[in-house]
Amino acid sequence: MARYLGPKHKLCRRLGSCIWGSPKCPSVKRAYGPGVHGPNRRGKLSVYGQQLQDKQKIRLHYGLLERQMRKTFAEAQRMGGVTGTNLLMLLESRLDSVVYRLGYAPTIFAARQLVTHGHVLVDGKKSSKPTFLVKPGMMISVREGSRKMPMIAEGVENPPAQMPEYLERAAKSFDGRMIAVPNLETIPFKADTAGVIGFYSR
Repeated sequence: MARYLGPKHKLCRRLGSCIWGSPKCPSVKRAYGPGVHGPNRRGKLSVYGQQLQDKQKIRLHYGLLERQMRKTFAEAQRMGGVTGTNLLMLLESRLDSVVYRLGYAPTIFAARQLVTHGHVLVDGKKSSKPTFLVKPGMMISVREGSRKMPMIAEGVENPPAQMPEYLERAAKSFDGRMIAVPNLETIPFKADTAGVIGFYSR
């Protein structure tokens, strides 16, 4: 599958803000596009341009390809209710997102790699699909043979400063659980979903 392998924070500069909330991101000091002409390119965005940017921020934050993003958006529409809320709920319920939020990986990209390489268990069974949707009550664990990996061990010793309300994990535990459905108030990543709806509704 095709995936972006270039500098991650170069994307942040292109969008004008850090997609992953890192205080060390270059976009904090240089909130404009990369390149010698970057400072002079940023003008007022059109409605379409703003909608595209809102969509890109969400897509890149979760590391999705455009096809995956469209598929998730279509699923959010079919669910009924508020499409924007459904979209973020589906993205946060993905197994790679949950592993990242639980602190077992420093980035969502590293979390995806842990899942695809079979280091993660869901209710005691191996799941290598990052797109697997975790539901409330499910237990997410690190496989016994993978617990000495430096990245995982460090994540267990140094948990996230703030665990999302819909997840719980005991201190220095290799087991975590989803205890509620993610919603706009509890999801750490704040995004403008109205722009995404406008973009895909054109």
